[in-house]
Amino acid sequence: MPAIELDQVTRVYQKYSARHRFQTFKSALVKGDLFRSLRPDELVVALDNVSLRVDKGMTFGVIGENGSGKSTLLKIISGIAKPTSGRLAVKGKISALIELGAGFHPEISGRENVFINGIMLGLSKKEIVRKFDEIVQFAELEEFIDAPVKTYSSGMYMRLGFSIAINVNPEILLIDEVLAVGDAAFVPKCLDRIDDFRRRKKTILFVSHDLTTVTKICDRVAWMKCGKIQMLGEPKRVVDAYLQDVAVQQEEDFQERKAQAAVAAPEPAAAPVPESPAVPPPGLPVEEEKREQRWGKREIEIRRVALKTAQGEEKHVFHPDEGMVIEMDVAAQEPLKDFVFGIGIFNSQGISCYGTNTDLEDLESVAISGAGRVTCRIERLGLINGTYYLDVAVHKRDGYPYDYHRNLYSFLVSSTLRDVGVVRLPHAWTFTPQIRFKAPGEK
Repeated sequence: MPAIELDQVTRVYQKYSARHRFQTFKSALVKGDLFRSLRPDELVVALDNVSLRVDKGMTFGVIGENGSGKSTLLKIISGIAKPTSGRLAVKGKISALIELGAGFHPEISGRENVFINGIMLGLSKKEIVRKFDEIVQFAELEEFIDAPVKTYSSGMYMRLGFSIAINVNPEILLIDEVLAVGDAAFVPKCLDRIDDFRRRKKTILFVSHDLTTVTKICDRVAWMKCGKIQMLGEPKRVVDAYLQDVAVQQEEDFQERKAQAAVAAPEPAAAPVPESPAVPPPGLPVEEEKREQRWGKREIEIRRVALKTAQGEEKHVFHPDEGMVIEMDVAAQEPLKDFVFGIGIFNSQGISCYGTNTDLEDLESVAISGAGRVTCRIERLGLINGTYYLDVAVHKRDGYPYDYHRNLYSFLVSSTLRDVGVVRLPHAWTFTPQIRFKAPGEK
């Protein structure tokens, strides 16, 4: 039995531009630009022919990038906005936590706002009095409930709004990204109460960028893109498809920025340096203008560097569990016996994450002549989220540089994991029977 059903729902907003702005209705008629200001090419389609069914008792997740239509969808379901076309059916009492501070009057106290919001959500004054202490205690605002709401922090707004929303005993609970502003201690309380709603077979529509939580608590997930439902189904499958799409977009954006930077930046000058350490040194320059550096007389020249997946696909956005293949096309001006190839990886703060070279790994150079290819295969990156810069070099064993590329290549590591530091070390947690946790996805 559906609790929420949308049939070909479209929501269109009018976009007004400064060049079509008029001061009065009369002046618009005189100038003849009233109807020109409402041209169809300046309409914004927030939802485009969306059909969706959420069964009673289901926890339904909605994911997607900013501007994909997620919040508009919730506003239409909650009744805040009306569809331009299509049909909407909602069966059950709705409580919505959509916009931070929505429905709160900033000049009056939290106590008065509880009563106003409760009445707006369908409670009688007697019911609000009975639930008041529970609402305030859950929100942890006992000391501030009589202060004007305008003095509240964003976290306090969220706590009070969430507490009111869940204590009106709704049949359908709508939650937007507001949990993102909650403090570390309160968000677990919210998720625990959401789990309680799930156990009681309440219907929940949950919009979030926290894909780990979406995968954990939702029964089904819809991925929205450009106002349309791109994919609908089992949470892990939909989230993975969304992440793959995001990675493709990141790769395209990365390549575009790289092309723009190449056009804007001057060709780096080659300057001989008497000494260079065996591996790329720490202390990556952070100023944009210093990011391209290259030196050495190029007795052995690095002519091309490519970053690839283990399967040979060239790209610049990687997952921590992926491997990376670094290819260097090189050429020697004349035969040489003394040479070392090296790589170094730095994060955006200039911290050296990893560095190695053929000499450190006890590979003794024998001969190089003409053109060839050097390949360094990293089986698993293991880096946390962020932007990284790659140094490559070829030099003598004593450090004399043939060709040194400092910070000329960059790549992104993207994942839903929230580790901190530099690398993600392989690890596992175990607990004795007295200590209990719920694994991701566990009911």
